[in-house]
Amino acid sequence: MMPTNKVTPYKDLSWYIKWASTAILLVAITSRAAGGPQIVDFCLSITGCLGWTIVGFMWHDRALMILNSTVAGILTVGVLRVLFA
Repeated sequence: MMPTNKVTPYKDLSWYIKWASTAILLVAITSRAAGGPQIVDFCLSITGCLGWTIVGFMWHDRALMILNSTVAGILTVGVLRVLFA
């Protein structure tokens, strides 16, 4: 089997944002699964998605930009619903 070469950057700013955003999203999902406060899940999820949106801009990856900015917007509507309903 031939070794594969990594194509994503390693230990640059995008690497740190990518992994921090992934960790934040995992905490958000864990909070949701454990029945934690909905506002915590929303806020952490938005933070993680915005981090991945930044990575998408840094990598010029439209799929990451569109998906994560759209999800962050949808989650923001959820936050507003929780706060003002």
